[in-house]
Amino acid sequence: MEKVFPTILMALDFIAAVPYVFKGDVKMSVYWIAAGVLTLAVTWL
Repeated sequence: MEKVFPTILMALDFIAAVPYVFKGDVKMSVYWIAAGVLTLAVTWL
């Protein structure tokens, strides 16, 4: 139960990258994907 909020945050990070990927903004898409990966690493690994 303690991992619910970080999991939601991780999903939102990945979802936030989607518009930037379609727009072609590489910097912002990498930023949001990296934020999601960091949350994944801290929470689940």
